[in-house]
Amino acid sequence: MPPVFVLIWSTGFIVARYGMPHSPALTLLAWRYGLSVLAFGLWIALSRPSWPQGRTQWLHLGITGVLMHAVYLGGVWSSVRAGASAGTVALIAGLQPVLTALWVSASGQEQRVAPRQWAGLLLGLAGLLLVVWRKLGEGELGAFNLGLAVAALLGITVGTLYQKRHVQPCDVRTANFVQLAAAFAVTLPLSWAVDVAPLQWHPELIGALAWSVLVLTLGGSSLLYLLIQQGAATRVTSLLYLVPPCTAVMGWLLFDEGLGPLVLAGLAMTAAGVALVVRAAPAPHDR
Repeated sequence: MPPVFVLIWSTGFIVARYGMPHSPALTLLAWRYGLSVLAFGLWIALSRPSWPQGRTQWLHLGITGVLMHAVYLGGVWSSVRAGASAGTVALIAGLQPVLTALWVSASGQEQRVAPRQWAGLLLGLAGLLLVVWRKLGEGELGAFNLGLAVAALLGITVGTLYQKRHVQPCDVRTANFVQLAAAFAVTLPLSWAVDVAPLQWHPELIGALAWSVLVLTLGGSSLLYLLIQQGAATRVTSLLYLVPPCTAVMGWLLFDEGLGPLVLAGLAMTAAGVALVVRAAPAPHDR
């Protein structure tokens, strides 16, 4: 699952580049969540999986849906829409594994982060910096779009830790349905209140929306849910270090963006750092 998840998740910024010129960020996300709820609803009606047990689990899933979908994606896409480059936002969001490791070590909720894992986290962060450093534009960040990017970082970090602690294992289809319904319920009224520009049904927008629903949400979000349920938070979030480098490669292939020696060195450092984190021996209860 991890390699497939990284490849799918890395297409998020590519989709944003295609779709957001034709739609405000929150409006596009509201359409994505609404269509995703319908798609999961159809899947559930055909396969009839079990639903989460008890109101408490529904509440926990709703909270993680708001944090990991509405706050994270809303912050990322709105920050890009407000003028930040995808590379800059990727760098800020790339701090998530370090924040997760700090919380895990301080709280003692899981096995404490081992020195080998800390070395991997720092090596991955250094590789990430090499990949996105050339994309950082001078003066592109203001208080507004920086705040949106930081909110996205906190949303995905807190959401991952919250799900790992509070959400009991359940069917990924019904879990995603509840999470996305909660994200839709939050994002739709925000889009009405915040977005001013109209949505334009351009072929690029339709393609971006179809990919967002069928691949990123049904595929990527489902894989992330399963990875969090099956692995320690530190090891799972370290995979997100690989997303900006993979995005850089996709940008090179699709848009002829530069892929120089520093980027290639960053790719190697990031891969080595993630390997150190995920190969550290877990405790029995950490699996």
